[in-house]
Amino acid sequence: MIARPGSTLWLLAHEMRLGWRTLLARRGENRRGGWIALATVGLVTLAGGVPIGLMLRRVEITVTPTGILLADAILAVIFSLMLSQTLAAAADVLYDRGDLDLLFSSPIDPRKVLTVRFAAIALNLFLVFSAFLGPFLIPIALIGHPPWLSAFLVLASVAIAATACGLVVAMGMFAAIGPRRTRTIAQVTSALIGAGFFLVTQARNIFGAPVGSVWSDLVAAATAPGVVMPPVATLPLRALLGDPGAVAILLVTALAMFAGVNLWLGGRFAADSAAAAGAEASAVKARTRPVAFTGGAFAATVRKELRLMSRDAALMSQVMLRVLYLLPLAFVLVRNAGSQSLLALPGGAAALAFVAGQVAASLAWITVSAEDAPDLIAGAPTPIAIARRAKLAAAFIPVAALLAPILLTLIVLEPRVGLAATAGCAAATVANGLINIWYQRPAKRSEFRRRRGSSWVSTLAEVAVGVCIAAATGLAAAGLAWALIPALLAGLLLLAVRRTDAQIAQALRVAAR
Repeated sequence: MIARPGSTLWLLAHEMRLGWRTLLARRGENRRGGWIALATVGLVTLAGGVPIGLMLRRVEITVTPTGILLADAILAVIFSLMLSQTLAAAADVLYDRGDLDLLFSSPIDPRKVLTVRFAAIALNLFLVFSAFLGPFLIPIALIGHPPWLSAFLVLASVAIAATACGLVVAMGMFAAIGPRRTRTIAQVTSALIGAGFFLVTQARNIFGAPVGSVWSDLVAAATAPGVVMPPVATLPLRALLGDPGAVAILLVTALAMFAGVNLWLGGRFAADSAAAAGAEASAVKARTRPVAFTGGAFAATVRKELRLMSRDAALMSQVMLRVLYLLPLAFVLVRNAGSQSLLALPGGAAALAFVAGQVAASLAWITVSAEDAPDLIAGAPTPIAIARRAKLAAAFIPVAALLAPILLTLIVLEPRVGLAATAGCAAATVANGLINIWYQRPAKRSEFRRRRGSSWVSTLAEVAVGVCIAAATGLAAAGLAWALIPALLAGLLLLAVRRTDAQIAQALRVAAR
Protein backbone atom coordinates (compact mmCIF):
# COMPACT_ATOMS: atom_id res chain seq x y z
CA MET A 1 0.00 0.00 0.00
CA ILE A 2 1.42 3.42 -0.98
CA ALA A 3 0.10 5.22 2.10
CA ARG A 4 -2.32 4.77 4.92
CA PRO A 5 -6.03 5.18 4.11
CA GLY A 6 -7.19 8.76 4.37
CA SER A 7 -3.78 10.30 3.73
CA THR A 8 -3.06 12.78 0.96
CA LEU A 9 -1.06 10.26 -1.08
CA TRP A 10 -3.81 7.66 -0.68
CA LEU A 11 -6.45 10.08 -1.96
CA LEU A 12 -4.19 11.21 -4.82
CA ALA A 13 -3.57 7.60 -5.87
CA HIS A 14 -7.35 7.05 -5.88
CA GLU A 15 -7.86 10.13 -8.08
CA MET A 16 -5.22 8.97 -10.55
CA ARG A 17 -6.78 5.52 -10.67
CA LEU A 18 -10.14 7.09 -11.50
CA GLY A 19 -8.48 9.23 -14.16
CA TRP A 20 -6.92 6.16 -15.76
CA ARG A 21 -10.25 4.34 -15.80
CA THR A 22 -11.91 7.38 -17.37
CA LEU A 23 -9.24 7.50 -20.06
CA LEU A 24 -9.80 3.85 -20.90
CA ALA A 25 -13.56 4.40 -20.96
CA ARG A 26 -13.15 7.32 -23.38
CA ARG A 27 -11.14 5.24 -25.78
CA GLY A 28 -13.10 2.05 -25.32
CA GLU A 29 -9.76 0.36 -24.64
CA ASN A 30 -8.82 -2.80 -22.79
CA ARG A 31 -5.43 -4.20 -21.78
CA ARG A 32 -4.58 -4.95 -25.40
CA GLY A 33 -5.35 -1.34 -26.28
CA GLY A 34 -2.93 -0.21 -23.57
CA TRP A 35 -0.14 -2.30 -25.07
CA ILE A 36 -0.95 -0.90 -28.50
CA ALA A 37 -0.70 2.63 -27.08
CA LEU A 38 2.69 1.86 -25.52
CA ALA A 39 3.92 0.35 -28.78
CA THR A 40 2.75 3.46 -30.62
CA VAL A 41 4.68 5.70 -28.20
CA GLY A 42 7.79 3.57 -28.69
CA LEU A 43 7.44 3.72 -32.45
CA VAL A 44 7.02 7.50 -32.40
CA THR A 45 10.12 7.76 -30.21
CA LEU A 46 12.24 5.65 -32.56
CA ALA A 47 10.88 7.08 -35.80
CA GLY A 48 10.49 10.70 -34.73
CA GLY A 49 12.29 11.54 -31.51
CA VAL A 50 15.59 9.77 -32.18
CA PRO A 51 16.13 11.25 -35.70
CA ILE A 52 15.27 14.74 -34.42
CA GLY A 53 17.64 14.24 -31.50
CA LEU A 54 20.44 13.23 -33.86
CA MET A 55 19.78 16.30 -36.01
CA LEU A 56 19.85 18.67 -33.03
CA ARG A 57 22.70 17.11 -31.04
CA ARG A 58 25.19 19.74 -32.23
CA VAL A 59 22.75 22.64 -32.44
CA GLU A 60 23.06 25.24 -29.71
CA ILE A 61 20.02 27.36 -28.92
CA THR A 62 20.74 30.83 -27.57
CA VAL A 63 18.50 33.42 -25.95
CA THR A 64 17.49 35.61 -28.92
CA PRO A 65 14.36 37.73 -29.47
CA THR A 66 13.02 35.24 -32.03
CA GLY A 67 13.66 32.31 -29.71
CA ILE A 68 12.05 34.14 -26.79
CA LEU A 69 8.91 34.86 -28.83
CA LEU A 70 8.74 31.25 -30.06
CA ALA A 71 9.08 29.80 -26.54
CA ASP A 72 6.49 32.22 -25.17
CA ALA A 73 4.07 31.36 -28.01
CA ILE A 74 4.47 27.60 -27.48
CA LEU A 75 3.83 27.88 -23.74
CA ALA A 76 0.87 30.18 -24.39
CA VAL A 77 -0.69 27.55 -26.67
CA ILE A 78 -0.08 24.79 -24.11
CA PHE A 79 -1.47 26.99 -21.33
CA SER A 80 -4.64 27.72 -23.32
CA LEU A 81 -5.20 24.02 -24.02
CA MET A 82 -4.61 23.14 -20.37
CA LEU A 83 -6.96 25.92 -19.27
CA SER A 84 -9.72 24.51 -21.45
CA GLN A 85 -9.19 21.05 -19.96
CA THR A 86 -9.29 22.52 -16.44
CA LEU A 87 -12.67 24.12 -17.12
CA ALA A 88 -14.03 20.80 -18.36
CA ALA A 89 -12.56 19.01 -15.31
CA ALA A 90 -14.08 21.58 -12.94
CA ALA A 91 -17.50 20.99 -14.50
CA ASP A 92 -16.94 17.27 -14.07
CA VAL A 93 -16.04 17.72 -10.39
CA LEU A 94 -19.11 19.88 -9.72
CA TYR A 95 -21.73 17.99 -11.74
CA ASP A 96 -20.78 14.59 -13.11
CA ARG A 97 -18.82 12.83 -10.39
CA GLY A 98 -21.46 13.26 -7.68
CA ASP A 99 -19.13 12.05 -4.91
CA LEU A 100 -18.25 15.23 -3.03
CA ASP A 101 -21.18 14.92 -0.61
CA LEU A 102 -19.97 11.44 0.33
CA LEU A 103 -16.38 12.60 0.75
CA PHE A 104 -17.37 15.66 2.79
CA SER A 105 -19.42 13.48 5.15
CA SER A 106 -16.45 11.12 5.71
CA PRO A 107 -13.88 11.52 8.54
CA ILE A 108 -11.42 13.01 5.99
CA ASP A 109 -10.80 16.74 6.25
CA PRO A 110 -12.75 18.49 3.43
CA ARG A 111 -9.78 20.80 2.85
CA LYS A 112 -7.60 17.76 2.13
CA VAL A 113 -10.22 16.35 -0.25
CA LEU A 114 -10.35 19.56 -2.26
CA THR A 115 -6.56 19.96 -2.31
CA VAL A 116 -6.13 16.44 -3.65
CA ARG A 117 -8.92 16.92 -6.19
CA PHE A 118 -7.31 20.13 -7.48
CA ALA A 119 -3.84 18.53 -7.50
CA ALA A 120 -5.17 15.55 -9.47
CA ILE A 121 -6.43 17.90 -12.18
CA ALA A 122 -2.95 19.43 -12.52
CA LEU A 123 -1.23 16.04 -12.43
CA ASN A 124 -3.52 14.61 -15.10
CA LEU A 125 -2.81 17.61 -17.32
CA PHE A 126 0.93 17.15 -16.86
CA LEU A 127 0.82 13.44 -17.63
CA VAL A 128 -1.32 13.85 -20.76
CA PHE A 129 0.90 16.53 -22.28
CA SER A 130 4.06 14.70 -21.22
CA ALA A 131 2.82 11.61 -23.06
CA PHE A 132 2.59 13.67 -26.27
CA LEU A 133 5.86 15.58 -25.88
CA GLY A 134 7.96 12.93 -24.14
CA PRO A 135 8.71 10.78 -27.21
CA PHE A 136 10.40 13.82 -28.75
CA LEU A 137 11.88 15.60 -25.72
CA ILE A 138 13.50 12.60 -24.06
CA PRO A 139 15.57 11.42 -27.09
CA ILE A 140 16.63 15.01 -27.87
CA ALA A 141 17.77 15.53 -24.28
CA LEU A 142 19.54 12.19 -23.91
CA ILE A 143 21.35 12.36 -27.26
CA GLY A 144 22.76 15.85 -27.07
CA HIS A 145 21.03 18.25 -24.67
CA PRO A 146 20.51 16.83 -21.14
CA PRO A 147 19.57 20.26 -19.70
CA TRP A 148 16.54 20.26 -21.95
CA LEU A 149 14.91 17.71 -19.62
CA SER A 150 13.97 20.77 -17.58
CA ALA A 151 11.16 21.17 -20.13
CA PHE A 152 9.17 18.67 -18.06
CA LEU A 153 9.49 20.93 -15.01
CA VAL A 154 8.34 23.86 -17.14
CA LEU A 155 5.41 21.75 -18.33
CA ALA A 156 4.54 20.93 -14.71
CA SER A 157 4.57 24.62 -13.77
CA VAL A 158 2.28 25.46 -16.70
CA ALA A 159 -0.11 22.66 -15.66
CA ILE A 160 -0.23 23.94 -12.07
CA ALA A 161 -0.78 27.55 -13.14
CA ALA A 162 -3.44 26.57 -15.69
CA THR A 163 -5.27 24.55 -13.04
CA ALA A 164 -5.27 27.51 -10.66
CA CYS A 165 -6.54 29.92 -13.32
CA GLY A 166 -9.15 27.46 -14.58
CA LEU A 167 -10.58 26.93 -11.11
CA VAL A 168 -10.84 30.68 -10.58
CA VAL A 169 -12.66 31.07 -13.91
CA ALA A 170 -15.03 28.20 -13.09
CA MET A 171 -15.86 29.59 -9.67
CA GLY A 172 -16.27 33.08 -11.12
CA MET A 173 -18.80 31.78 -13.64
CA PHE A 174 -20.62 29.96 -10.84
CA ALA A 175 -20.92 33.18 -8.85
CA ALA A 176 -21.87 35.29 -11.89
CA ILE A 177 -24.40 33.11 -13.70
CA GLY A 178 -25.45 30.53 -11.12
CA PRO A 179 -25.14 26.75 -10.90
CA ARG A 180 -27.63 25.85 -13.63
CA ARG A 181 -25.82 27.75 -16.38
CA THR A 182 -22.25 27.15 -15.24
CA ARG A 183 -22.09 23.62 -16.58
CA THR A 184 -23.16 24.62 -20.09
CA ILE A 185 -20.95 27.70 -20.23
CA ALA A 186 -17.93 25.86 -18.79
CA GLN A 187 -18.16 23.08 -21.36
CA VAL A 188 -18.61 25.49 -24.27
CA THR A 189 -15.89 27.82 -22.98
CA SER A 190 -13.44 24.94 -22.75
CA ALA A 191 -13.95 24.24 -26.44
CA LEU A 192 -13.67 27.93 -27.34
CA ILE A 193 -10.41 28.36 -25.44
CA GLY A 194 -8.98 25.22 -27.02
CA ALA A 195 -9.25 26.70 -30.51
CA GLY A 196 -9.22 30.39 -29.63
CA PHE A 197 -5.47 30.87 -29.72
CA PHE A 198 -5.17 29.36 -33.20
CA LEU A 199 -8.07 31.41 -34.54
CA VAL A 200 -6.70 34.64 -33.10
CA THR A 201 -3.29 34.08 -34.66
CA GLN A 202 -4.96 33.36 -38.02
CA ALA A 203 -7.39 36.29 -37.88
CA ARG A 204 -5.36 38.54 -40.15
CA ASN A 205 -4.84 35.72 -42.66
CA ILE A 206 -8.57 35.04 -42.66
CA PHE A 207 -9.36 38.67 -43.39
CA GLY A 208 -6.83 38.97 -46.18
CA ALA A 209 -3.47 39.89 -44.63
CA PRO A 210 -0.38 38.18 -46.06
CA VAL A 211 0.50 34.77 -44.70
CA GLY A 212 2.69 34.93 -41.64
CA SER A 213 2.06 38.64 -41.12
CA VAL A 214 1.25 38.25 -37.41
CA TRP A 215 4.46 36.40 -36.64
CA SER A 216 6.50 38.71 -38.88
CA ASP A 217 5.14 41.79 -37.12
CA LEU A 218 5.98 40.35 -33.70
CA VAL A 219 9.52 39.43 -34.71
CA ALA A 220 10.05 42.85 -36.31
CA ALA A 221 8.84 44.61 -33.18
CA ALA A 222 11.04 42.46 -30.91
CA THR A 223 14.19 42.93 -33.02
CA ALA A 224 13.76 46.65 -33.67
CA PRO A 225 16.73 48.82 -32.66
CA GLY A 226 16.61 49.88 -29.04
CA VAL A 227 14.00 47.29 -28.01
CA VAL A 228 14.99 45.25 -24.95
CA MET A 229 12.98 42.15 -24.07
CA PRO A 230 11.72 42.30 -20.45
CA PRO A 231 13.28 39.71 -18.12
CA VAL A 232 9.90 38.07 -17.53
CA ALA A 233 9.54 37.30 -21.24
CA THR A 234 12.89 35.49 -21.27
CA LEU A 235 12.00 33.14 -18.40
CA PRO A 236 10.28 30.41 -20.51
CA LEU A 237 13.17 30.05 -22.98
CA ARG A 238 15.80 30.13 -20.24
CA ALA A 239 13.87 27.52 -18.27
CA LEU A 240 13.47 25.28 -21.32
CA LEU A 241 17.23 25.47 -21.92
CA GLY A 242 17.94 24.31 -18.37
CA ASP A 243 18.54 27.50 -16.40
CA PRO A 244 17.94 26.42 -12.75
CA GLY A 245 17.01 29.93 -11.64
CA ALA A 246 14.37 30.34 -14.34
CA VAL A 247 12.93 26.89 -13.64
CA ALA A 248 12.74 27.67 -9.91
CA ILE A 249 10.98 30.99 -10.54
CA LEU A 250 8.33 29.35 -12.76
CA LEU A 251 7.72 26.48 -10.32
CA VAL A 252 7.54 28.67 -7.24
CA THR A 253 5.19 31.11 -8.97
CA ALA A 254 2.89 28.31 -10.15
CA LEU A 255 2.84 26.64 -6.71
CA ALA A 256 2.09 29.97 -5.04
CA MET A 257 -0.82 30.52 -7.43
CA PHE A 258 -2.13 27.02 -6.73
CA ALA A 259 -1.82 27.38 -2.96
CA GLY A 260 -3.52 30.77 -3.00
CA VAL A 261 -6.41 29.52 -5.10
CA ASN A 262 -6.76 26.43 -2.92
CA LEU A 263 -6.98 28.50 0.26
CA TRP A 264 -9.28 31.08 -1.31
CA LEU A 265 -11.72 28.74 -3.04
CA GLY A 266 -11.70 25.78 -0.66
CA GLY A 267 -14.67 26.82 1.43
CA ARG A 268 -16.66 28.22 -1.48
CA PHE A 269 -16.08 25.10 -3.55
CA ALA A 270 -17.83 22.91 -1.00
CA ALA A 271 -20.86 25.21 -0.90
CA ASP A 272 -20.92 25.53 -4.69
CA SER A 273 -20.83 21.77 -5.19
CA ALA A 274 -23.87 21.38 -2.93
CA ALA A 275 -25.67 24.16 -4.80
CA ALA A 276 -24.76 22.51 -8.08
CA ALA A 277 -26.32 19.24 -6.99
CA GLY A 278 -29.50 21.07 -6.02
CA ALA A 279 -29.56 22.98 -9.29
CA GLU A 280 -29.14 19.78 -11.27
CA ALA A 281 -32.06 18.19 -9.45
CA SER A 282 -34.28 21.23 -9.95
CA ALA A 283 -33.35 21.39 -13.62
CA VAL A 284 -34.35 17.75 -14.09
CA LYS A 285 -37.62 18.41 -12.28
CA ALA A 286 -38.30 21.47 -14.43
CA ARG A 287 -37.80 19.48 -17.61
CA THR A 288 -40.31 16.78 -16.66
CA ARG A 289 -43.31 18.27 -18.40
CA PRO A 290 -45.57 16.59 -20.94
CA VAL A 291 -44.59 16.88 -24.60
CA ALA A 292 -47.01 16.40 -27.44
CA PHE A 293 -45.75 13.80 -29.93
CA THR A 294 -47.27 14.96 -33.19
CA GLY A 295 -46.25 14.34 -36.77
CA GLY A 296 -45.54 10.63 -36.45
CA ALA A 297 -42.64 8.61 -35.09
CA PHE A 298 -40.08 10.12 -37.48
CA ALA A 299 -40.82 13.75 -36.55
CA ALA A 300 -41.07 12.93 -32.84
CA THR A 301 -37.70 11.17 -32.88
CA VAL A 302 -36.06 14.07 -34.73
CA ARG A 303 -37.42 16.58 -32.21
CA LYS A 304 -36.31 14.37 -29.33
CA GLU A 305 -32.74 14.07 -30.61
CA LEU A 306 -32.43 17.79 -31.35
CA ARG A 307 -33.74 18.62 -27.89
CA LEU A 308 -31.31 16.23 -26.21
CA MET A 309 -28.37 17.65 -28.17
CA SER A 310 -29.28 21.20 -27.21
CA ARG A 311 -29.43 20.24 -23.54
CA ASP A 312 -26.20 18.25 -23.32
CA ALA A 313 -23.38 20.80 -23.38
CA ALA A 314 -20.83 18.19 -22.31
CA LEU A 315 -21.35 16.25 -25.52
CA MET A 316 -21.85 19.22 -27.80
CA SER A 317 -18.62 20.84 -26.62
CA GLN A 318 -16.80 17.89 -28.19
CA VAL A 319 -18.21 18.95 -31.57
CA MET A 320 -17.54 22.64 -30.99
CA LEU A 321 -13.85 22.47 -31.93
CA ARG A 322 -14.58 21.07 -35.38
CA VAL A 323 -17.24 23.70 -35.96
CA LEU A 324 -14.81 26.44 -34.93
CA TYR A 325 -12.33 25.26 -37.53
CA LEU A 326 -15.01 24.83 -40.19
CA LEU A 327 -16.25 28.43 -40.04
CA PRO A 328 -12.91 30.18 -40.77
CA LEU A 329 -12.25 27.65 -43.54
CA ALA A 330 -15.59 28.42 -45.14
CA PHE A 331 -15.01 32.15 -44.76
CA VAL A 332 -11.62 31.93 -46.50
CA LEU A 333 -13.17 29.87 -49.29
CA VAL A 334 -15.90 32.46 -49.91
CA ARG A 335 -13.39 35.32 -49.71
CA ASN A 336 -11.19 33.70 -52.36
CA ALA A 337 -14.12 33.21 -54.73
CA GLY A 338 -13.40 35.01 -57.97
CA SER A 339 -9.63 34.90 -57.51
CA GLN A 340 -9.27 32.17 -60.15
CA SER A 341 -6.66 30.46 -57.97
CA LEU A 342 -5.66 27.01 -59.19
CA LEU A 343 -5.23 25.67 -55.65
CA ALA A 344 -7.09 27.87 -53.16
CA LEU A 345 -10.63 27.21 -54.34
CA PRO A 346 -10.38 23.44 -55.11
CA GLY A 347 -8.29 22.87 -51.98
CA GLY A 348 -10.72 24.87 -49.86
CA ALA A 349 -13.69 22.95 -51.26
CA ALA A 350 -11.96 19.65 -50.48
CA ALA A 351 -11.13 20.72 -46.93
CA LEU A 352 -14.68 21.98 -46.39
CA ALA A 353 -16.12 18.62 -47.47
CA PHE A 354 -13.78 16.72 -45.16
CA VAL A 355 -14.45 18.88 -42.09
CA ALA A 356 -18.22 18.86 -42.77
CA GLY A 357 -18.09 15.08 -42.82
CA GLN A 358 -16.23 15.02 -39.50
CA VAL A 359 -18.79 17.33 -37.88
CA ALA A 360 -21.60 15.13 -39.18
CA ALA A 361 -19.81 12.04 -37.89
CA SER A 362 -19.60 13.52 -34.38
CA LEU A 363 -23.27 14.46 -34.36
CA ALA A 364 -24.33 11.08 -35.79
CA TRP A 365 -22.21 9.32 -33.17
CA ILE A 366 -24.16 11.23 -30.50
CA THR A 367 -27.65 10.73 -31.94
CA VAL A 368 -27.20 7.09 -32.96
CA SER A 369 -25.13 5.60 -30.13
CA ALA A 370 -25.83 7.88 -27.14
CA GLU A 371 -29.06 6.18 -26.23
CA ASP A 372 -30.26 5.52 -22.68
CA ALA A 373 -32.85 2.91 -23.71
CA PRO A 374 -31.73 1.08 -26.88
CA ASP A 375 -33.78 -2.01 -25.96
CA LEU A 376 -36.92 0.12 -25.65
CA ILE A 377 -36.39 1.58 -29.12
CA ALA A 378 -35.60 -1.84 -30.59
CA GLY A 379 -38.84 -3.25 -29.13
CA ALA A 380 -41.07 -0.31 -30.14
CA PRO A 381 -43.80 -0.85 -32.77
CA THR A 382 -42.07 1.72 -35.01
CA PRO A 383 -39.71 0.04 -37.53
CA ILE A 384 -36.09 0.39 -36.52
CA ALA A 385 -35.27 1.79 -39.97
CA ILE A 386 -37.50 4.83 -39.33
CA ALA A 387 -35.83 5.46 -35.97
CA ARG A 388 -32.38 5.28 -37.56
CA ARG A 389 -33.33 7.63 -40.38
CA ALA A 390 -34.75 10.07 -37.83
CA LYS A 391 -31.54 9.97 -35.81
CA LEU A 392 -29.48 10.64 -38.93
CA ALA A 393 -31.80 13.47 -39.93
CA ALA A 394 -31.33 15.04 -36.49
CA ALA A 395 -27.56 14.84 -36.96
CA PHE A 396 -27.69 16.29 -40.49
CA ILE A 397 -29.99 19.25 -39.70
CA PRO A 398 -27.36 21.28 -37.77
CA VAL A 399 -24.75 20.60 -40.47
CA ALA A 400 -27.14 21.69 -43.22
CA ALA A 401 -28.12 24.84 -41.32
CA LEU A 402 -24.46 25.69 -40.81
CA LEU A 403 -23.36 25.08 -44.40
CA ALA A 404 -26.40 26.27 -46.37
CA PRO A 405 -25.61 30.03 -46.40
CA ILE A 406 -21.93 29.36 -47.12
CA LEU A 407 -22.60 26.97 -50.00
CA LEU A 408 -25.34 29.15 -51.51
CA THR A 409 -23.00 32.14 -51.50
CA LEU A 410 -20.25 30.06 -53.08
CA ILE A 411 -22.61 28.77 -55.80
CA VAL A 412 -23.53 32.33 -56.71
CA LEU A 413 -19.90 33.47 -56.85
CA GLU A 414 -18.29 30.32 -58.29
CA PRO A 415 -20.97 27.92 -59.60
CA ARG A 416 -18.67 25.01 -60.42
CA VAL A 417 -16.77 25.19 -57.12
CA GLY A 418 -19.98 25.75 -55.17
CA LEU A 419 -21.76 22.77 -56.72
CA ALA A 420 -18.71 20.55 -56.20
CA ALA A 421 -18.43 21.64 -52.57
CA THR A 422 -22.15 21.06 -52.01
CA ALA A 423 -21.99 17.57 -53.49
CA GLY A 424 -18.85 16.77 -51.50
CA CYS A 425 -20.30 18.00 -48.21
CA ALA A 426 -23.52 16.06 -48.79
CA ALA A 427 -21.65 12.89 -49.73
CA ALA A 428 -19.29 13.09 -46.73
CA THR A 429 -22.18 13.82 -44.37
CA VAL A 430 -24.29 10.90 -45.56
CA ALA A 431 -21.33 8.50 -45.73
CA ASN A 432 -20.18 9.23 -42.18
CA GLY A 433 -23.75 9.00 -40.93
CA LEU A 434 -24.14 5.55 -42.47
CA ILE A 435 -20.83 4.40 -40.95
CA ASN A 436 -22.10 5.39 -37.50
CA ILE A 437 -25.29 3.41 -38.15
CA TRP A 438 -23.34 0.33 -39.20
CA TYR A 439 -20.91 0.50 -36.27
CA GLN A 440 -23.13 1.90 -33.56
CA ARG A 441 -22.26 1.21 -29.93
CA PRO A 442 -25.26 2.25 -27.79
CA ALA A 443 -24.50 3.46 -24.29
CA LYS A 444 -25.98 5.86 -21.76
CA ARG A 445 -25.47 9.53 -22.51
CA SER A 446 -23.77 10.01 -19.14
CA GLU A 447 -21.14 7.47 -20.18
CA PHE A 448 -20.65 9.23 -23.52
CA ARG A 449 -19.38 12.31 -21.71
CA ARG A 450 -16.31 10.22 -20.95
CA ARG A 451 -16.02 8.61 -24.40
CA ARG A 452 -14.53 11.00 -26.96
CA GLY A 453 -15.35 9.02 -30.07
CA SER A 454 -16.77 5.89 -31.61
CA SER A 455 -14.92 2.63 -32.30
CA TRP A 456 -11.54 2.64 -34.02
CA VAL A 457 -13.01 0.78 -37.02
CA SER A 458 -15.59 3.46 -37.69
CA THR A 459 -13.03 6.22 -37.02
CA LEU A 460 -10.63 4.81 -39.61
CA ALA A 461 -13.48 4.29 -42.07
CA GLU A 462 -14.67 7.89 -41.58
CA VAL A 463 -11.19 9.26 -42.21
CA ALA A 464 -10.52 7.05 -45.26
CA VAL A 465 -13.87 7.75 -46.89
CA GLY A 466 -13.64 11.42 -45.99
CA VAL A 467 -10.22 11.75 -47.62
CA CYS A 468 -11.48 10.09 -50.82
CA ILE A 469 -14.57 12.31 -50.97
CA ALA A 470 -12.45 15.39 -50.26
CA ALA A 471 -10.09 14.46 -53.09
CA ALA A 472 -13.01 13.95 -55.45
CA THR A 473 -14.47 17.31 -54.37
CA GLY A 474 -11.22 19.15 -55.00
CA LEU A 475 -10.71 17.57 -58.43
CA ALA A 476 -14.32 18.27 -59.40
CA ALA A 477 -13.98 21.88 -58.27
CA ALA A 478 -10.91 22.15 -60.53
CA GLY A 479 -12.93 20.76 -63.45
CA LEU A 480 -10.93 17.52 -63.75
CA ALA A 481 -12.53 14.23 -64.73
CA TRP A 482 -10.07 12.43 -62.46
CA ALA A 483 -12.57 13.15 -59.68
CA LEU A 484 -14.36 9.92 -60.63
CA ILE A 485 -11.45 7.81 -59.35
CA PRO A 486 -11.48 8.89 -55.67
CA ALA A 487 -15.29 9.03 -55.78
CA LEU A 488 -15.37 5.41 -56.95
CA LEU A 489 -12.82 4.47 -54.29
CA ALA A 490 -15.01 6.07 -51.61
CA GLY A 491 -17.96 4.02 -52.82
CA LEU A 492 -15.90 0.81 -52.71
CA LEU A 493 -14.74 1.57 -49.17
CA LEU A 494 -18.35 2.09 -48.08
CA LEU A 495 -19.32 -1.24 -49.62
CA ALA A 496 -16.40 -2.90 -47.84
CA VAL A 497 -17.41 -1.66 -44.37
CA ARG A 498 -21.19 -1.88 -44.89
CA ARG A 499 -23.21 -3.99 -42.49
CA THR A 500 -26.67 -5.40 -43.04
CA ASP A 501 -29.41 -5.05 -40.44
CA ALA A 502 -28.78 -8.63 -39.35
CA GLN A 503 -25.06 -7.96 -38.92
CA ILE A 504 -25.79 -4.79 -36.93
CA ALA A 505 -28.15 -6.70 -34.63
CA GLN A 506 -25.59 -9.48 -34.16
CA ALA A 507 -22.84 -6.96 -33.29
CA LEU A 508 -25.13 -5.28 -30.77
CA ARG A 509 -25.95 -8.62 -29.13
CA VAL A 510 -22.25 -9.46 -28.84
CA ALA A 511 -21.45 -6.04 -27.38
CA ALA A 512 -24.25 -6.39 -24.82
CA ARG A 513 -22.84 -9.61 -23.39
